[in-house]
Amino acid sequence: MDFTLPPEIEDVRLRTRRFVEEHVIGLEADPANYDDHENIRLDLLRAVQAKAKAAGLWSPQAPTEYGGMGLPVVGWAAMYEEANRSIFGPECFNCQAPDDGNMNLLARVGTPAQKDKWLRPIVDGKVRSAFAMTEPAPGGGSDPGMIRTRAERNGGGWVITGHKWFITGAGVADHFILIARTSDDARRGLTAFLFHRDQPGWRILRRIPIMGPEEHGGHCELAFEGLEVPDENVLMQVGDGLRATQIRLGPARLTHCMRWLGLAKRCMEVAQAYVAEREGFGIRLADRESVQIKLGEVAHRIQVGRLLVMHAAWKLDQGDRARKEVSMAKVHVADTLHQAADVGIQLNGARGYSKDTVLEWIYRYARQARLVDGASEVHNMVLARFMQDEGRDFWSWSAGNRV
Repeated sequence: MDFTLPPEIEDVRLRTRRFVEEHVIGLEADPANYDDHENIRLDLLRAVQAKAKAAGLWSPQAPTEYGGMGLPVVGWAAMYEEANRSIFGPECFNCQAPDDGNMNLLARVGTPAQKDKWLRPIVDGKVRSAFAMTEPAPGGGSDPGMIRTRAERNGGGWVITGHKWFITGAGVADHFILIARTSDDARRGLTAFLFHRDQPGWRILRRIPIMGPEEHGGHCELAFEGLEVPDENVLMQVGDGLRATQIRLGPARLTHCMRWLGLAKRCMEVAQAYVAEREGFGIRLADRESVQIKLGEVAHRIQVGRLLVMHAAWKLDQGDRARKEVSMAKVHVADTLHQAADVGIQLNGARGYSKDTVLEWIYRYARQARLVDGASEVHNMVLARFMQDEGRDFWSWSAGNRV
Protein backbone atom coordinates (compact mmCIF):
# COMPACT_ATOMS: atom_id res chain seq x y z
CA MET A 1 0.00 0.00 0.00
CA ASP A 2 1.24 3.47 -0.90
CA PHE A 3 -0.06 6.48 1.03
CA THR A 4 2.15 8.99 -0.82
CA LEU A 5 0.41 11.86 -2.59
CA PRO A 6 1.43 12.31 -6.23
CA PRO A 7 3.82 15.30 -6.56
CA GLU A 8 1.30 17.41 -8.48
CA ILE A 9 -1.35 16.95 -5.76
CA GLU A 10 1.14 17.65 -2.98
CA ASP A 11 2.01 20.86 -4.80
CA VAL A 12 -1.67 21.87 -4.89
CA ARG A 13 -2.01 21.06 -1.20
CA LEU A 14 0.95 23.20 -0.22
CA ARG A 15 -0.08 26.10 -2.45
CA THR A 16 -3.58 25.98 -0.94
CA ARG A 17 -2.10 26.02 2.56
CA ARG A 18 0.02 29.08 1.74
CA PHE A 19 -2.89 30.88 0.08
CA VAL A 20 -5.16 30.37 3.11
CA GLU A 21 -2.41 31.58 5.41
CA GLU A 22 -1.66 34.69 3.34
CA HIS A 23 -5.06 35.76 2.02
CA VAL A 24 -7.92 34.15 3.96
CA ILE A 25 -7.41 33.27 7.59
CA GLY A 26 -6.59 36.82 8.68
CA LEU A 27 -9.99 38.02 7.46
CA GLU A 28 -11.77 36.13 10.23
CA ALA A 29 -10.63 38.52 12.96
CA ASP A 30 -12.48 41.62 11.72
CA PRO A 31 -16.27 41.65 12.35
CA ALA A 32 -16.66 44.03 9.40
CA ASN A 33 -15.67 41.18 7.05
CA TYR A 34 -18.80 39.18 7.91
CA ASP A 35 -22.28 39.46 6.40
CA ASP A 36 -25.52 39.42 8.41
CA HIS A 37 -25.51 35.62 8.52
CA GLU A 38 -21.94 35.23 9.83
CA ASN A 39 -20.27 34.33 6.56
CA ILE A 40 -17.68 36.24 4.55
CA ARG A 41 -19.00 39.47 3.01
CA LEU A 42 -19.75 38.89 -0.67
CA ASP A 43 -17.76 41.79 -2.10
CA LEU A 44 -14.75 40.72 -0.06
CA LEU A 45 -15.24 37.11 -1.13
CA ARG A 46 -15.14 38.09 -4.81
CA ALA A 47 -11.84 39.90 -4.31
CA VAL A 48 -10.27 36.82 -2.69
CA GLN A 49 -11.74 34.55 -5.37
CA ALA A 50 -10.02 36.64 -8.04
CA LYS A 51 -6.71 36.00 -6.27
CA ALA A 52 -7.42 32.27 -6.07
CA LYS A 53 -8.16 32.16 -9.80
CA ALA A 54 -4.93 34.00 -10.54
CA ALA A 55 -3.07 31.49 -8.36
CA GLY A 56 -4.52 28.53 -10.32
CA LEU A 57 -6.49 27.31 -7.29
CA TRP A 58 -10.02 27.45 -8.65
CA SER A 59 -12.83 24.86 -9.02
CA PRO A 60 -10.64 21.82 -8.25
CA GLN A 61 -13.44 19.33 -8.95
CA ALA A 62 -14.47 20.73 -12.35
CA PRO A 63 -13.12 19.56 -15.73
CA THR A 64 -10.27 21.59 -17.18
CA GLU A 65 -12.18 22.21 -20.40
CA TYR A 66 -14.77 24.13 -18.38
CA GLY A 67 -12.22 26.14 -16.39
CA GLY A 68 -11.60 23.85 -13.43
CA MET A 69 -8.49 22.08 -12.17
CA GLY A 70 -9.69 18.58 -13.08
CA LEU A 71 -8.30 16.97 -9.93
CA PRO A 72 -9.08 13.35 -9.00
CA VAL A 73 -11.13 12.82 -5.85
CA VAL A 74 -7.95 12.11 -3.86
CA GLY A 75 -6.77 15.55 -4.96
CA TRP A 76 -10.00 17.09 -3.70
CA ALA A 77 -9.38 15.52 -0.29
CA ALA A 78 -5.88 16.94 -0.03
CA MET A 79 -6.92 20.43 -1.14
CA TYR A 80 -10.26 20.76 0.67
CA GLU A 81 -8.74 19.87 4.03
CA GLU A 82 -6.26 22.71 3.65
CA ALA A 83 -8.93 25.08 2.29
CA ASN A 84 -11.14 24.69 5.34
CA ARG A 85 -8.42 25.55 7.80
CA SER A 86 -10.30 28.84 7.54
CA ILE A 87 -14.04 29.07 8.02
CA PHE A 88 -14.07 31.18 4.83
CA GLY A 89 -11.73 28.97 2.84
CA PRO A 90 -13.79 26.65 0.59
CA GLU A 91 -15.84 29.47 -0.93
CA CYS A 92 -12.64 31.26 -1.92
CA PHE A 93 -11.64 28.29 -4.11
CA ASN A 94 -15.17 27.49 -5.39
CA CYS A 95 -15.28 24.16 -3.58
CA GLN A 96 -18.11 24.73 -1.11
CA ALA A 97 -21.49 22.99 -1.00
CA PRO A 98 -23.91 22.97 -2.73
CA ASP A 99 -22.08 24.25 -5.84
CA ASP A 100 -19.40 21.61 -5.32
CA GLY A 101 -21.78 18.66 -5.66
CA ASN A 102 -23.80 20.28 -8.44
CA MET A 103 -20.70 20.87 -10.55
CA ASN A 104 -19.65 17.26 -10.13
CA LEU A 105 -23.09 15.95 -11.11
CA LEU A 106 -23.43 18.20 -14.15
CA ALA A 107 -19.90 17.37 -15.31
CA ARG A 108 -20.60 13.64 -15.10
CA VAL A 109 -24.08 13.36 -16.60
CA GLY A 110 -24.96 16.61 -18.40
CA THR A 111 -25.18 16.81 -22.18
CA PRO A 112 -22.66 19.11 -23.90
CA ALA A 113 -25.39 21.74 -24.29
CA GLN A 114 -26.38 21.43 -20.61
CA LYS A 115 -22.77 21.74 -19.50
CA ASP A 116 -22.31 24.91 -21.51
CA LYS A 117 -25.52 26.46 -20.18
CA TRP A 118 -25.72 25.21 -16.61
CA LEU A 119 -22.23 24.04 -15.56
CA ARG A 120 -19.82 26.56 -17.07
CA PRO A 121 -21.28 29.63 -15.27
CA ILE A 122 -21.01 27.83 -11.90
CA VAL A 123 -17.41 26.85 -12.58
CA ASP A 124 -16.65 30.44 -13.63
CA GLY A 125 -18.15 31.70 -10.37
CA LYS A 126 -20.67 33.85 -12.24
CA VAL A 127 -23.68 32.14 -10.65
CA ARG A 128 -24.49 30.07 -7.58
CA SER A 129 -26.59 26.91 -7.60
CA ALA A 130 -28.84 24.79 -5.40
CA PHE A 131 -30.04 21.18 -5.23
CA ALA A 132 -33.77 20.99 -4.45
CA MET A 133 -34.61 17.56 -3.11
CA THR A 134 -35.59 17.61 0.57
CA GLU A 135 -39.27 18.05 1.49
CA PRO A 136 -41.24 18.59 4.68
CA ALA A 137 -43.02 15.53 6.09
CA PRO A 138 -44.59 13.43 4.73
CA GLY A 139 -42.31 14.13 1.77
CA GLY A 140 -38.82 12.87 1.05
CA GLY A 141 -35.82 13.51 3.28
CA SER A 142 -33.17 10.83 3.75
CA ASP A 143 -35.50 8.53 1.80
CA PRO A 144 -35.92 10.02 -1.71
CA GLY A 145 -38.55 7.39 -2.43
CA MET A 146 -40.95 9.52 -0.37
CA ILE A 147 -40.67 12.57 -2.66
CA ARG A 148 -44.09 14.04 -3.43
CA THR A 149 -43.27 17.05 -5.63
CA ARG A 150 -44.70 16.07 -9.03
CA ALA A 151 -43.85 16.83 -12.63
CA GLU A 152 -46.68 16.27 -15.10
CA ARG A 153 -46.13 15.94 -18.83
CA ASN A 154 -47.38 18.96 -20.81
CA GLY A 155 -46.62 18.95 -24.54
CA GLY A 156 -42.87 19.29 -25.02
CA GLY A 157 -42.14 19.76 -21.35
CA TRP A 158 -43.24 19.38 -17.76
CA VAL A 159 -45.29 21.32 -15.20
CA ILE A 160 -44.03 20.99 -11.64
CA THR A 161 -45.96 21.46 -8.40
CA GLY A 162 -44.85 20.74 -4.87
CA HIS A 163 -43.00 21.84 -1.77
CA LYS A 164 -39.29 21.74 -0.81
CA TRP A 165 -37.41 22.95 2.23
CA PHE A 166 -33.94 23.28 3.74
CA ILE A 167 -32.62 23.95 0.24
CA THR A 168 -29.11 25.22 0.86
CA GLY A 169 -28.09 28.36 -1.00
CA ALA A 170 -31.47 28.89 -2.65
CA GLY A 171 -31.59 32.52 -1.59
CA VAL A 172 -28.72 33.47 -3.93
CA ALA A 173 -28.84 30.62 -6.47
CA ASP A 174 -29.51 31.19 -10.16
CA HIS A 175 -29.21 27.58 -11.33
CA PHE A 176 -31.26 24.83 -9.69
CA ILE A 177 -31.34 21.05 -9.95
CA LEU A 178 -34.78 19.81 -8.87
CA ILE A 179 -35.84 16.24 -8.10
CA ALA A 180 -39.53 15.57 -8.77
CA ARG A 181 -41.79 12.56 -9.20
CA THR A 182 -42.78 11.65 -12.76
CA SER A 183 -44.33 8.25 -11.99
CA ASP A 184 -45.05 5.93 -9.08
CA ASP A 185 -42.42 3.38 -10.11
CA ALA A 186 -40.32 2.46 -7.07
CA ARG A 187 -36.96 2.70 -8.89
CA ARG A 188 -37.68 4.95 -11.87
CA GLY A 189 -40.31 7.27 -10.50
CA LEU A 190 -38.08 10.32 -10.05
CA THR A 191 -36.57 12.71 -12.60
CA ALA A 192 -33.99 15.50 -12.30
CA PHE A 193 -34.82 18.88 -13.86
CA LEU A 194 -32.80 22.07 -14.44
CA PHE A 195 -34.38 25.49 -14.02
CA HIS A 196 -33.31 29.13 -13.67
CA ARG A 197 -34.16 31.51 -10.88
CA ASP A 198 -36.00 33.89 -13.27
CA GLN A 199 -38.50 31.30 -14.47
CA PRO A 200 -42.08 31.83 -13.23
CA GLY A 201 -44.07 29.21 -11.36
CA TRP A 202 -42.06 28.93 -8.15
CA ARG A 203 -41.15 31.10 -5.18
CA ILE A 204 -39.17 31.19 -1.97
CA LEU A 205 -41.55 31.05 0.97
CA ARG A 206 -38.92 31.91 3.57
CA ARG A 207 -35.30 31.67 4.56
CA ILE A 208 -35.51 29.21 7.46
CA PRO A 209 -33.82 30.52 10.63
CA ILE A 210 -31.18 28.06 11.86
CA MET A 211 -28.66 27.82 14.68
CA GLY A 212 -26.11 29.14 12.19
CA PRO A 213 -23.73 30.26 10.95
CA GLU A 214 -25.16 30.01 7.44
CA GLU A 215 -24.02 29.42 3.90
CA HIS A 216 -24.66 32.26 1.45
CA GLY A 217 -28.29 32.00 0.43
CA GLY A 218 -29.33 30.25 3.61
CA HIS A 219 -31.63 27.25 3.86
CA CYS A 220 -34.89 28.04 2.12
CA GLU A 221 -38.43 26.73 1.85
CA LEU A 222 -39.71 26.69 -1.74
CA ALA A 223 -43.16 26.35 -3.33
CA PHE A 224 -43.61 25.09 -6.90
CA GLU A 225 -46.88 26.30 -8.34
CA GLY A 226 -46.73 25.41 -12.02
CA LEU A 227 -43.04 25.74 -12.91
CA GLU A 228 -42.65 24.81 -16.59
CA VAL A 229 -39.49 22.96 -17.67
CA PRO A 230 -38.82 21.97 -21.31
CA ASP A 231 -37.56 18.49 -22.19
CA GLU A 232 -34.10 19.88 -23.00
CA ASN A 233 -33.69 20.69 -19.30
CA VAL A 234 -34.29 17.14 -18.09
CA LEU A 235 -30.99 15.97 -16.58
CA MET A 236 -30.17 12.42 -17.71
CA GLN A 237 -33.37 10.60 -18.77
CA VAL A 238 -36.91 10.63 -17.45
CA GLY A 239 -36.92 8.19 -14.55
CA ASP A 240 -33.21 8.64 -13.75
CA GLY A 241 -33.76 11.00 -10.82
CA LEU A 242 -32.84 8.46 -8.16
CA ARG A 243 -29.67 7.65 -10.07
CA ALA A 244 -28.82 11.34 -10.39
CA THR A 245 -29.31 11.76 -6.66
CA GLN A 246 -27.02 8.83 -5.88
CA ILE A 247 -24.34 10.08 -8.29
CA ARG A 248 -24.41 13.49 -6.67
CA LEU A 249 -24.74 12.64 -2.99
CA GLY A 250 -21.99 10.03 -2.62
CA PRO A 251 -19.07 12.32 -3.52
CA ALA A 252 -20.86 15.32 -1.96
CA ARG A 253 -21.02 13.58 1.40
CA LEU A 254 -17.33 12.85 1.19
CA THR A 255 -16.42 16.44 0.28
CA HIS A 256 -18.22 17.56 3.44
CA CYS A 257 -15.90 15.25 5.38
CA MET A 258 -12.82 16.62 3.61
CA ARG A 259 -13.74 20.15 4.65
CA TRP A 260 -14.76 19.16 8.19
CA LEU A 261 -11.33 17.63 8.77
CA GLY A 262 -9.83 21.04 8.06
CA LEU A 263 -12.12 22.65 10.62
CA ALA A 264 -11.35 19.95 13.20
CA LYS A 265 -7.62 20.54 12.75
CA ARG A 266 -8.16 24.28 13.15
CA CYS A 267 -9.88 23.67 16.49
CA MET A 268 -6.83 21.76 17.65
CA GLU A 269 -4.53 24.58 16.49
CA VAL A 270 -6.46 27.13 18.54
CA ALA A 271 -6.53 24.82 21.56
CA GLN A 272 -2.82 23.97 21.39
CA ALA A 273 -1.78 27.60 21.07
CA TYR A 274 -3.78 28.55 24.16
CA VAL A 275 -2.77 25.69 26.48
CA ALA A 276 0.90 26.23 25.56
CA GLU A 277 0.75 29.73 27.10
CA ARG A 278 -1.95 29.57 29.77
CA GLU A 279 -0.89 28.68 33.30
CA GLY A 280 -2.96 27.67 36.27
CA PHE A 281 -1.97 26.55 39.77
CA GLY A 282 1.70 26.78 38.90
CA ILE A 283 1.72 24.70 35.71
CA ARG A 284 1.06 25.23 32.02
CA LEU A 285 -2.17 23.64 30.83
CA ALA A 286 -0.19 21.88 28.10
CA ASP A 287 1.78 20.05 30.79
CA ARG A 288 -1.31 18.66 32.50
CA GLU A 289 -1.97 15.00 31.74
CA SER A 290 -5.72 15.55 31.56
CA VAL A 291 -5.25 18.17 28.83
CA GLN A 292 -2.84 15.96 26.91
CA ILE A 293 -5.35 13.11 26.98
CA LYS A 294 -8.08 15.34 25.52
CA LEU A 295 -5.83 16.60 22.73
CA GLY A 296 -4.41 13.16 21.97
CA GLU A 297 -7.85 11.61 21.66
CA VAL A 298 -9.02 14.20 19.13
CA ALA A 299 -5.71 13.98 17.23
CA HIS A 300 -6.09 10.27 16.66
CA ARG A 301 -9.76 10.62 15.70
CA ILE A 302 -8.82 13.22 13.08
CA GLN A 303 -6.19 10.90 11.62
CA VAL A 304 -8.65 8.00 11.50
CA GLY A 305 -11.04 10.31 9.67
CA ARG A 306 -8.35 11.28 7.16
CA LEU A 307 -7.65 7.63 6.39
CA LEU A 308 -11.35 6.86 5.98
CA VAL A 309 -11.79 9.83 3.65
CA MET A 310 -8.73 9.02 1.55
CA HIS A 311 -9.76 5.36 1.21
CA ALA A 312 -13.24 6.37 0.06
CA ALA A 313 -11.75 8.98 -2.31
CA TRP A 314 -9.40 6.38 -3.80
CA LYS A 315 -12.30 3.98 -4.36
CA LEU A 316 -14.33 6.69 -6.09
CA ASP A 317 -11.35 7.38 -8.35
CA GLN A 318 -11.33 3.66 -9.25
CA GLY A 319 -14.95 3.90 -10.40
CA ASP A 320 -16.41 2.30 -7.28
CA ARG A 321 -19.51 3.90 -5.69
CA ALA A 322 -17.83 3.42 -2.28
CA ARG A 323 -21.19 3.52 -0.49
CA LYS A 324 -20.10 1.92 2.75
CA GLU A 325 -16.74 3.72 2.77
CA VAL A 326 -18.46 7.09 2.34
CA SER A 327 -20.97 6.24 5.09
CA MET A 328 -18.17 5.27 7.47
CA ALA A 329 -16.35 8.53 6.78
CA LYS A 330 -19.53 10.58 7.14
CA VAL A 331 -20.41 9.19 10.58
CA HIS A 332 -16.89 9.29 11.97
CA VAL A 333 -15.83 12.71 10.69
CA ALA A 334 -19.12 14.37 11.69
CA ASP A 335 -18.64 13.11 15.25
CA THR A 336 -14.97 14.09 15.23
CA LEU A 337 -15.67 17.66 14.16
CA HIS A 338 -18.18 18.08 16.97
CA GLN A 339 -15.73 16.63 19.50
CA ALA A 340 -12.85 18.80 18.26
CA ALA A 341 -14.91 21.98 18.58
CA ASP A 342 -16.15 20.95 22.04
CA VAL A 343 -12.66 20.13 23.32
CA GLY A 344 -11.30 23.35 21.82
CA ILE A 345 -13.90 25.40 23.66
CA GLN A 346 -13.39 23.49 26.92
CA LEU A 347 -9.63 24.02 26.90
CA ASN A 348 -9.99 27.71 26.08
CA GLY A 349 -12.53 28.22 28.85
CA ALA A 350 -14.60 31.40 28.64
CA ARG A 351 -12.42 32.59 25.76
CA GLY A 352 -13.55 29.60 23.71
CA TYR A 353 -17.21 30.36 24.38
CA SER A 354 -16.74 33.95 23.27
CA LYS A 355 -16.38 35.30 19.74
CA ASP A 356 -12.71 36.09 20.33
CA THR A 357 -11.88 32.83 18.51
CA VAL A 358 -13.59 30.89 15.70
CA LEU A 359 -14.32 28.00 18.05
CA GLU A 360 -17.91 28.93 18.87
CA TRP A 361 -18.61 29.52 15.13
CA ILE A 362 -17.27 26.05 14.32
CA TYR A 363 -19.16 24.50 17.26
CA ARG A 364 -22.52 25.78 16.01
CA TYR A 365 -21.65 24.82 12.45
CA ALA A 366 -20.52 21.35 13.55
CA ARG A 367 -23.89 20.34 14.95
CA GLN A 368 -25.39 20.13 11.47
CA ALA A 369 -22.68 17.70 10.35
CA ARG A 370 -24.52 14.77 11.93
CA LEU A 371 -27.66 15.68 9.96
CA VAL A 372 -26.76 16.99 6.50
CA ASP A 373 -26.66 14.54 3.56
CA GLY A 374 -28.11 11.78 5.71
CA ALA A 375 -28.29 11.60 9.48
CA SER A 376 -25.68 9.45 11.23
CA GLU A 377 -28.38 6.94 12.14
CA VAL A 378 -29.25 6.43 8.46
CA HIS A 379 -25.61 5.83 7.54
CA ASN A 380 -25.24 3.34 10.39
CA MET A 381 -28.29 1.50 9.01
CA VAL A 382 -26.60 1.40 5.59
CA LEU A 383 -23.48 -0.09 7.17
CA ALA A 384 -25.50 -2.69 9.08
CA ARG A 385 -27.18 -3.81 5.84
CA PHE A 386 -23.83 -4.13 4.09
CA MET A 387 -22.48 -6.18 6.99
CA GLN A 388 -25.53 -8.44 6.90
CA ASP A 389 -25.18 -8.99 3.16
CA GLU A 390 -21.39 -9.37 3.01
CA GLY A 391 -20.61 -11.12 6.28
CA ARG A 392 -16.86 -11.37 6.88
CA ASP A 393 -16.19 -9.84 3.45
CA PHE A 394 -17.48 -6.53 4.82
CA TRP A 395 -13.88 -5.97 5.96
CA SER A 396 -12.15 -7.30 2.83
CA TRP A 397 -9.31 -5.47 1.08
CA SER A 398 -9.33 -4.57 -2.61
CA ALA A 399 -7.02 -7.44 -3.52
CA GLY A 400 -4.78 -6.94 -6.51
CA ASN A 401 -5.26 -3.18 -6.64
CA ARG A 402 -2.86 -0.47 -5.53
CA VAL A 403 -4.39 1.31 -2.52
